[in-house]
Amino acid sequence: MRIHPVIGLPLACTDYAGAVAWILEKATAPTTAIAVEAANTHVAALARSDAAFGESMRCFDLIVPDGMPLVWSLNAALPPAERLTDRVYGPTLMLETLKASAGRPEFRHFLLGGKESTLEKLQAVFAERFPGVAIADAYSPPFGEWPEDEFERMTAKIRESGANLIWVGLGCPKQEHWIARHKDRLPPGVYFGIGAAFAFHAGEVSQAPALLQKFGLEWAYRIAAEPRRLFRRYFTYNSLFLWYSVRDRMNGKANRLP
Repeated sequence: MRIHPVIGLPLACTDYAGAVAWILEKATAPTTAIAVEAANTHVAALARSDAAFGESMRCFDLIVPDGMPLVWSLNAALPPAERLTDRVYGPTLMLETLKASAGRPEFRHFLLGGKESTLEKLQAVFAERFPGVAIADAYSPPFGEWPEDEFERMTAKIRESGANLIWVGLGCPKQEHWIARHKDRLPPGVYFGIGAAFAFHAGEVSQAPALLQKFGLEWAYRIAAEPRRLFRRYFTYNSLFLWYSVRDRMNGKANRLP
């Protein structure tokens, strides 16, 4: 799998099939925690502009291009025969992984994060869409600051469940920091920073139409749906992504993570 930096973030030049194959291979009898991230422009720009987040992203083993601007940036640097035709969208990657693991008892999923009601909806949705998929357990951590023993409580649940595919929906950047900072203490398995996928698949937040996604306009749809919460984030990090992309191109080289 070719790895190429986009504004310093090392992205895998892969599609859904390649990413799922890699994930399931790593989840088979894992001996360590393995971290996977589906990165959009927000993640890429934050990793470049925020030293602490950049350090966390260095701990991830596979980073796939979630946003179309990242795909376009990759394709500009790749030979024509290797160019990507689509992004690897985090919520869809989750569905593709669930689909590929259904009916295979060696793969067990754990859902970490979100509200209890959201997790209940998710389990019902996945059981209906993917008969035979093994959702080993789910856990909704407390809202706000966590008590001192919360890490031990969460990891004990993951370990006892026997899960080897752990979906972490704590929101960005909290989920990435949590995975990275505890990676050497987490039970073996593949850990995903999955962002809003829980809310999407539970039917609590609508996704952008496929046409808008294809043309890299999902951000506009989401701002229209949640302007107060998302306008500042998208404006800031989309602008930073463009700035770093232009500056790197003018320099004639990709910069490393801070």
